[in-house]
Amino acid sequence: MNKFLLLMISLGLTVNGFAQNPIIQTIFTADPAPMVYHDTVFLYTSHDEDNAPPGSGGFRMKDWRCYSSTDMVNWTDHGAVASLKDFSWGRQDNGAWAPQCIARNGKFYLYCPIQGSGIGVLVSNSPYGPFKDPIGKKLIQSNHVWDDIDPTVFIDDDGQAYLYWGNPNLWYVKLNQDMISYSGKIVEDASFAKIKGQADPYHYQEGPWAYKHNGHYYMAYASTCCPEGIGYAMSDKPTGPWRYQGYIMKPNPKSSGNHPGIIDYKDRSYVFGFNYQLNYNLTSKHHERRSVCVEEFKYNSDGTIPELPWWSEKGVKQIGTLNPFSRVEAETINWEEGVKTQKNRDQVYVTNIDNGDFIKVKGVNFEKGIKRFYANIASATNGGSIAIRLDSINGVLLGTCFVNNTGGWQNWFTKSCKVKNAKGVHDVYFIFKGDHGEKLFNFDYWKFKKK
Repeated sequence: MNKFLLLMISLGLTVNGFAQNPIIQTIFTADPAPMVYHDTVFLYTSHDEDNAPPGSGGFRMKDWRCYSSTDMVNWTDHGAVASLKDFSWGRQDNGAWAPQCIARNGKFYLYCPIQGSGIGVLVSNSPYGPFKDPIGKKLIQSNHVWDDIDPTVFIDDDGQAYLYWGNPNLWYVKLNQDMISYSGKIVEDASFAKIKGQADPYHYQEGPWAYKHNGHYYMAYASTCCPEGIGYAMSDKPTGPWRYQGYIMKPNPKSSGNHPGIIDYKDRSYVFGFNYQLNYNLTSKHHERRSVCVEEFKYNSDGTIPELPWWSEKGVKQIGTLNPFSRVEAETINWEEGVKTQKNRDQVYVTNIDNGDFIKVKGVNFEKGIKRFYANIASATNGGSIAIRLDSINGVLLGTCFVNNTGGWQNWFTKSCKVKNAKGVHDVYFIFKGDHGEKLFNFDYWKFKKK
């Protein structure tokens, strides 16, 4: 058993069972911005680099990522969909902070703050990108430049769009129909304004999230500092005045920051945020290396939100099951150990595979049976093998698919193997074996054949 797995067990993480928070483990993610489009949740995040230094405030952030799910537990990685390089007017070395994406008229608008440089907007014809800068300049730069972070965008039922942002005050402006310009003045919201010498009952800090549910307007936000919890306020109008309601999640010393994202999906309600669990799995020192989490909740009858406990390890329940008989991207992951993902043009695949690493996929529906497994693989070394097990790392072995040298890391071949029959719904573990210390192979996609 490798050192990382031993550490996880010593920390009480259930690697063989229910652990699925944080929901992304291949990299460090923060500032979740979920968007429901048709039947899919698209999750846009900022990205903390692995080499962020120890200590608070040492952010290293250069791009924005996208993930998707149709069951809320298996998340497909689509890689970086935008980066600082997409904004010619901003700093290029660091500062890709909290984004949000919204769909309108068949296009997708990604609002991105660049630390100390203002807020820009990118547009795409697809939620997966590519995103391009349509105006070639900052959309928002007020006289309070360090306030110009953490944009949240909301389109009301009458078609009027609003853009909100700010730390330590909340600002907003009305967007035009084109979503890349605005009319009227930038307003500092009076409800959340901090006034010297007066009480601050709203505890607004940063990371606003504006939305509407059952006729109520909500403004959730990172509350109190530091550590930060998630607070919220409600209103009868998108411009306030806002009524403070309390905490969705109280501050917790396990995490110096937080950042809410709230959606309704398939008749359920979810709040996203982040913790530092994966960082503390690796070191006792604080690094700005955060990891996105999600919890389900139910509104009270008056529209208020119940206070939730701190992010659970178990996470949320799966909605539906996963179909293994159509192509499944290898970067569709419920839980993993050791692997990374990489993007080469439009292809995202699993890489950095070493002996003993694994990927767990939750709730795979084999229906009445299976007889063969297929995996798309590329390798420039001796390869290795994929052991396919059910329901735990040491569960029933369905079969082992052997992988040899394919002639290059981008020279893809489909390997297959016979598997034991299995019926019904199971968690599936792909456990990788090979020469220790040697990169084994890249893994693009997989599927099973029905019996």
